Amino acid sequence: MRYVSTRGGNAPLRFTDTILTGLARDGGLFLPEQTPDVRAKLDAWRSLPYAGLAFEIMRLFADDIPENTLREIIRKSYATFRHAEVTPVVKAGDVHILELFHGPTLAFKDVALQFLGNLFEYALAKTGGEMNIVAATSGDTGSAAIYGVRGRARIRIFVMHPHGRVSPVQERQMTTVLDDNVRNLAVEGTFDDCQNIVKALFNDLAFRDANKLGAVNSINWARVLAQVVYYFYAAFRVQEATGAAHVRFAVPTGNFGDIFAGYVAHRMGLPIDKLVLATNENDILARYFDTGAYRLGDVAPTLSPSMDIQVASNFERYLYYLAGENPEALNGWMDAFRKTGALTPGIADHPCFAAGRGDTAMTLAAIRTYWQQHRRLLDPHTAVGVAVAERFLDPAAPMICLATAHPAKFGDAITRATGQNLARHPLLDALMDMPTRMTVVPADTSAVAAIITGA
Repeated sequence: MRYVSTRGGNAPLRFTDTILTGLARDGGLFLPEQTPDVRAKLDAWRSLPYAGLAFEIMRLFADDIPENTLREIIRKSYATFRHAEVTPVVKAGDVHILELFHGPTLAFKDVALQFLGNLFEYALAKTGGEMNIVAATSGDTGSAAIYGVRGRARIRIFVMHPHGRVSPVQERQMTTVLDDNVRNLAVEGTFDDCQNIVKALFNDLAFRDANKLGAVNSINWARVLAQVVYYFYAAFRVQEATGAAHVRFAVPTGNFGDIFAGYVAHRMGLPIDKLVLATNENDILARYFDTGAYRLGDVAPTLSPSMDIQVASNFERYLYYLAGENPEALNGWMDAFRKTGALTPGIADHPCFAAGRGDTAMTLAAIRTYWQQHRRLLDPHTAVGVAVAERFLDPAAPMICLATAHPAKFGDAITRATGQNLARHPLLDALMDMPTRMTVVPADTSAVAAIITGA
């Protein structure tokens, strides 16, 4: 399998090379040259445990890694999870909840970043190279990335988060990690500022090469690939339980990476009837799927901070397919977006997408209702997805809602919704008395670059 850039200016690469490269050198994102059709394999895959299913899917995309090595990377990655199924599915009322929070940092990002950390270690040991990982986080990516690479030889990681705009627990999960190879940078701005700094550093090819930059944000294709697996796993479990021919997924969305993984699964042949994109008040993506216009607005702080994003990096991957895999057309769209802050490629004609917005009142109502009626606690991001999902229920296609974080990471929102301090976890409680370390920096690319070169 070879990978091409959405912008068309990068020579095709093998899987391991794309992982080490992160963002393509022409500024685009990597995608496989073709999507495997696995419809004939679905019945054989249904009974596989999570790691076995991950191997069967990933081997199609990572065929430059020896199979025994890939199996071991996958085994190590998911041995760190606290549930035997890795991503179990539970029923709650009219929906099924896909629990993605059983990893080391209690967030769905662990599914991809435990895998990516082990991939980096394999690739760098093979080449004898080193890497400076530069990442932006709106909350959970940072801690998951840190836990994926902390203490590893050949790797340093610099994680930027918007100062004061992540939850206190999310901040502590990052800043209590004091390993020598970890630097936390609190940027005086928004997540979009952090993300723009990452892109600027990667697009400065001289700086990128001199400092051996690597990426763990969802611009890295391995992140998307790892997330594809749990769509298959969840669909199989729900089909077994219900006998349904098709399923639906509701995905709380900020950067379009998680729902894009579902779109990849759909392209591979998984019988997904509908991908329901759920946003909070920062609804640029929902507005696109409703109107055909992708238009910038101001970032509004919400109860679901990991979704407080305007520019969704992975949306470019979807636009590439919408453009008929034509880089020239995509480049025209992206140039227009840079100049005007608006993009009007028209409403996607793919029937698998639906979209909706779940505001703060709806988020709190969903948390309260699911606790009172089903004794199921939802974190605010999951609650956004559930609130929007309820508008698209169909008895013939069971709805699977992605639970992206443990509710204890957002205890204040749970208390506000239920009137009770219900959301606790011993791992998070232990963070409160631990020392922390972070550096506050302006939202300026040169300031971050100076820290990387001086570290």
